[in-house]
Amino acid sequence: GRRYYAMSLEEAKDYKEVGIASWYGYETRRKKGGYMTANGEAFDPRGLTAAHKHLPLPMYVKVTNLENNRSIIVRVNDRGPFPSRNNPKSGDRIIDLSMGAAKRLGFYKKGTALVKVEAIQIKEIG
Repeated sequence: GRRYYAMSLEEAKDYKEVGIASWYGYETRRKKGGYMTANGEAFDPRGLTAAHKHLPLPMYVKVTNLENNRSIIVRVNDRGPFPSRNNPKSGDRIIDLSMGAAKRLGFYKKGTALVKVEAIQIKEIG
């Protein structure tokens, strides 16, 4: 019953938020080719991607695990995290990272981490 709206590019360019991140990807490991993301790409759980409720797609963000100070850049190409019947608290998270990103940030086994998410500008070369 909730509606979610994407930010404009202007709003998103200064986006910064601190909150809880989780990861997803286990459920797609056995599916040949994974599943389609919100922007039409096949999801690769080993990749460095993320799902966000409001950021424009695609967009790059720097994610810093505030528990160990590790940072990576991920490409936001999917929507979420949203509350579900099985896990109504899942909607409280600010970002869902791919399994590969969670491993790089050091919270794969724990499941969640306190993170800072910051929009970054990618400049094309050439």
